[in-house]
Amino acid sequence: MSPSFSLPALALLLALVRYVAALTLRSTGGTLMLGDIPYYVPATPYTTVTVRALGRLQSVNGLSPVTVIGATASNASVGSLGSILAGFAIDDVWNPNFLQGTSLAAGSSCIAPTIPDSLVSFQLRVLVQQIGSGNGPTYPLALTSLPGFNQTSVILSVASNASAPIPNGPYFLSANGALYQPLRLYSDFAGAFTQPLVPGPDGSYAASPAALPGIQSPAIGVPSRLYYTRTASKPLAGVRTGIKDIYDIAGLKTSDGNRAWYGFFPPASANSVPVQRLIDAGAILVGKMKTSQFANGERATADWVDYHSPFNPRGDGYQDPSSSSSGAGAGAATYSWLDLTLGSDTGGSIRGPSQVQGLFGNRPSHGLVDLTGVMPLAPELDTAGFLCRDPSIWKAAGTALYADLPFYNTYPQTIQTLNFPTNASTQASGAALIFLAKLQGFLKAKTTTTLNLMASWTASKPAGAPATLAGLLNTTYPTLISKQQTHLVRDPFYAAYAAVHDGRRPFVDPAPLVRWAYGDSLPESALEQAQTNKTIFMTWFNSNILRNDSTTCSDSLLLYTGGSNTAYRNEYIQPPSVPFGFSTSRISVFAEVPDVVVPVGQASYRSTITNHTEVLPVTVDLLAAKGCDGMLFNLIQDLTAAGILEIPQTGQTIAGGEILLKRGMVGL
Repeated sequence: MSPSFSLPALALLLALVRYVAALTLRSTGGTLMLGDIPYYVPATPYTTVTVRALGRLQSVNGLSPVTVIGATASNASVGSLGSILAGFAIDDVWNPNFLQGTSLAAGSSCIAPTIPDSLVSFQLRVLVQQIGSGNGPTYPLALTSLPGFNQTSVILSVASNASAPIPNGPYFLSANGALYQPLRLYSDFAGAFTQPLVPGPDGSYAASPAALPGIQSPAIGVPSRLYYTRTASKPLAGVRTGIKDIYDIAGLKTSDGNRAWYGFFPPASANSVPVQRLIDAGAILVGKMKTSQFANGERATADWVDYHSPFNPRGDGYQDPSSSSSGAGAGAATYSWLDLTLGSDTGGSIRGPSQVQGLFGNRPSHGLVDLTGVMPLAPELDTAGFLCRDPSIWKAAGTALYADLPFYNTYPQTIQTLNFPTNASTQASGAALIFLAKLQGFLKAKTTTTLNLMASWTASKPAGAPATLAGLLNTTYPTLISKQQTHLVRDPFYAAYAAVHDGRRPFVDPAPLVRWAYGDSLPESALEQAQTNKTIFMTWFNSNILRNDSTTCSDSLLLYTGGSNTAYRNEYIQPPSVPFGFSTSRISVFAEVPDVVVPVGQASYRSTITNHTEVLPVTVDLLAAKGCDGMLFNLIQDLTAAGILEIPQTGQTIAGGEILLKRGMVGL
């Protein structure tokens, strides 16, 4: 008896057949441990090689760890190999477990090797790339035993499909010759990232599927620094970079710090302009980093509802990381494996995190880079800048991001100070004054004056302008950000969300709601008036306080202090409010001039968390005339070279030290 099917059952069966036929099974890569270090091996190999002698290699899931060393006429010897391996030891992705038991010599003669003592106890496994193995010359390598090593196997690559020599460094090799560049996995125990990423073969990115044991700690994968060489065209080659999660990255969703936004909109189809410029300069993107919601200022912990505020590693570990580039600041201060972070500054969102975590940070001259693909707060005020520890990387990043920026190396000899300490009554004041004295000596400053901004305004304000700066600017900032963001972000978001969700509104944190409500209470004419007031101040300030100079770019430098105050994240605070007022930190916001943060020391405090004396960073801000960002980059680099500024370290203090709270996770 033959089986019979009803028409509905047959239709269902056919649908299932079509569904199964349409299924695709693909690898997303995998994780493994080499020694006690976790790695992610991507699904797509870097290249494939033809292997001439595989030998007995330990493997996991068909993958064996190998070290690639390009063989050339100058390094095809055991002695050269030893020198190369000694240089590898500084890399945090490569480790001696990528080596296993054999030595190499050039030709038939053995050259006495120089192998670091730290490697002698490990077996030596090396993949030697024969450069030019196609039509060009090859460099044959003979094997010779090396005292202290067990001779097992050497892998010789006789052909590669790579268009250029395979970079030196650690790899995983499959039996069929697929060669993979692994990512070392680190735990984001500070909660600085929203999502780790991995590059795709088409130039886009994907959220990393790798994971580590632990609670709420993404696994951030970083490639070996050995793969990259910085050049004039690639000044950021190999620089591991975190991106604030308001910048579009092709293939990834953007959250803007809001869960509903992240869930509602599709992945970006293109990189934002600033991100693309960094990629073009060779930067290696490792993840997107937390922002307070829609880049509005928020205090930890109460204001952060959708996502938890990152942890500031300094002091007792429970100080507010500031906002809105919170993840960028916490990550740069916590992780030595992270070189650079891209933030944004509208009203202080780079400078605040830089100040409280003792980092170099910059709000650039307004308008230096197109912000297409970046969530706006107020286009008249929005800027893209960096938070980092190394001034040389900072300058290279600025060169890449800000096209055609002039880099003056002759510096102003006039210094102005504003609300600056006049005596060393506190440790923070003392550190600031010591820096000022050293700066005066370095610049051979002829004049240092105390700026009374209000008196200067009264003496030279434009005709018809308000009598005080507060009268001119008290509502300017909140009006600009609230009116602009409601039009550019909130209204389109609400409309699109409501259309799909039966008229519902998405959740938004309290701080943006308070600001948006203020904007709704104002007439449309208020926006134009705020723009006019900003322009009045900018024109006056740039004509009277910081003027351009043909020799030094800026006729003077303006200094003020920031940082060193406690702001505990476990204290109950007042509800968020509208950010009225004018302060020193708003000068660069309205005048469109560059404002950079530099760490100058530390100050102690008695922690209510640890019941011990801890220390927090002390920082100074330097302002210059509009367009003089390059001069400031050069000056900071020269001050560091002279020992006047020091490179801040990651950890509990800017001098380093173990962070008090680490969660015992693998991959720290």
